[in-house]
Amino acid sequence: MSKAAPQLRLDRLLANLGYGSRREVQGLVHAGLVVLDGETLEDADQRVAVTADLSDRMTVRGRRLDPPPGMVLMLNKPLGVTCSHKEAGPLIYGLLPERWRRRDPAISTVGRLDKDTSGLILMTDDGGLLHRIISPKSHVPKRYLATLARPLAGTEAAIFASGTLMLEGEDKPLQPAELEVIGPTSAFVTVHEGRYHQVRRMFAAVGNHVEALHRERIGSLALPEDLEPGQYRILGAAEIAAILAPR
Repeated sequence: MSKAAPQLRLDRLLANLGYGSRREVQGLVHAGLVVLDGETLEDADQRVAVTADLSDRMTVRGRRLDPPPGMVLMLNKPLGVTCSHKEAGPLIYGLLPERWRRRDPAISTVGRLDKDTSGLILMTDDGGLLHRIISPKSHVPKRYLATLARPLAGTEAAIFASGTLMLEGEDKPLQPAELEVIGPTSAFVTVHEGRYHQVRRMFAAVGNHVEALHRERIGSLALPEDLEPGQYRILGAAEIAAILAPR
């Protein structure tokens, strides 16, 4: 038996999605700016079933409703942007619509990319999914393109795959990782855990330095070539499933 969709008061639903305070949302409703299935809603107190297709059926100010809770998006993080709410400089949340920064539950990054790393990052308001993706038990692979300061020695693939590589300051070896050589100073690296600055520290451990790092895949979900830096896209159910699907 399928689970019934949760129902929320219209003013609470729209307030939780960042459209304003409950009083402001009530003003939108009373002004005839909220429409469901072609009919103008007049009662901010009425309950609405929060179904997966609600964004296709409801408009606010003539525009499609933002996705209800459970939203997952991929973003192509530019260089110089920080995955934080508090640090100085450009923040990743500043790339999203201002309204989305008021959502409840809040949107969070799924893990982080440091300021000097670009590429695929996921963001969601689904706490359960977030923890499944970042949990070490899930072993979700993450693939990076690394550009190096010095030519590869030829021994890195075996060292990374050994399961014995130790990072400076740690007492537990890394899980096996895969390295695919692209050129003398470039390679794809796939890791299955998320330690602090892991890929950069892996190359430091074998005597090299990462000059540029770009994440291009999480699980079976790849960053589309047409998604420009700073752009984002809301994911559908199949793409969300691909995050946790083995390659």
